[in-house]
Amino acid sequence: MTAEPVINTRPPYYAVIFTSVRTEGDNDYAATAARVLELARQQPGFLGVENARSELGLSVSYWGSLEAIDAWREQIDHAQAKSKAGDWYSGYRVRICKVEQEYGR
Repeated sequence: MTAEPVINTRPPYYAVIFTSVRTEGDNDYAATAARVLELARQQPGFLGVENARSELGLSVSYWGSLEAIDAWREQIDHAQAKSKAGDWYSGYRVRICKVEQEYGR
C-alpha cells in the first residue's frame, strides 16, 4: 500500500481509478499484482500509483496521456493478468479521468 501520495505530477494528466471487491483466497493475486505493478512502472507515460484496501479496494494510477493508458491496457502481461479478474474479484470498476488541477502539500 502507498504510504505517501504521488507528487511528481503536473496537470494535465490522467488518472485510472480501479475499485474492486476481492474474492476469498489469494489465487496467486499477491504475486501477480506485484509483478504487474513493476511492469507498469516501466511503461512510458506512467507517473505513479496510490493504493488502499479495506472491503473495497482502490487503486489510482496516473498517466501522462490516453495513449500511454491504451498501451498499458494492451501490454501482454497486463492483459493476461486481467483475464484472471474472475478469480480475484467479485466485482470491479475502472474509470479514466483527466486531471486538470491539483493542489496539496
